[in-house]
Amino acid sequence: MSVASFDSIDRTRRREGLRQRVNDGRRVRRMGKGLRAGVMEEGELSHPETGVVQGGVISPVLANVFRHHVLDAWFAREVRPRMKGRCFLLRCADDCVLGCEREADARRIMAVLPKRFARFGVSIHPEKTTLMAFRQPDTRKGPAQGNGTFDFLGLTHEWTPSRRGCWVIKRRTARKRLRRTKKALWRWCRTNRHAPLTYQYQMLCLKWRGHFRYYGMRGNFRLLEEVLRCAEKAWRSWLSRRSSKSAMGWEKFQQLLKTSVLPTPKIVHNI
Repeated sequence: MSVASFDSIDRTRRREGLRQRVNDGRRVRRMGKGLRAGVMEEGELSHPETGVVQGGVISPVLANVFRHHVLDAWFAREVRPRMKGRCFLLRCADDCVLGCEREADARRIMAVLPKRFARFGVSIHPEKTTLMAFRQPDTRKGPAQGNGTFDFLGLTHEWTPSRRGCWVIKRRTARKRLRRTKKALWRWCRTNRHAPLTYQYQMLCLKWRGHFRYYGMRGNFRLLEEVLRCAEKAWRSWLSRRSSKSAMGWEKFQQLLKTSVLPTPKIVHNI
């Protein structure tokens, strides 16, 4: 579920929720000044009257405090005690996952959520919010009998059989994120093809380490290798276009990789 709230938060209600978490009046006033300061976009200064300023330094903090008051505290105080089965809430910024053991409980929550958010001037994204079954598949029927997959924080979560034959939850890079990463690597190599090789190598190492530190999940090793192959292909392709006289073939590129070794993929999060 994705909550669209940055530009629609009622500032009066935001202050009420903020006072429940912060008792220091100086900090509250300083946060209010941060909202009134506005934001500069393409040389123009704007002062929005509602919501938090997108791009503002203090906006993520205020938005998270507001969502904690609207969703997290409400779920723990009022929703969970009324459920007949187990349930949980996972939230990161404006994205969250609600899990229920019983389908009836999930439908009750989905019916109440829009009314809860509407009280605070917040809306739920209609395309990114859905109710789906995500239970462990029956071994005899297989995974095609009613269990979907969902994307959360750039990762696709799905049930898959392990090497021992048990059902486990596998996390892999979402297709949209994978395509975006490949295109970004290709564009960067094209833009910086005339930069010194040392600079290109250092920046590619930083980009690649950042990628597998986030997406280095158990079961996602194959897609990590796919991104590494894409990075090598893009680097060699645009190095070959630096000059028409010295095109870089694969043999010459392999010699370069012996001295400028790109980091190897590895699993960082074993969950």
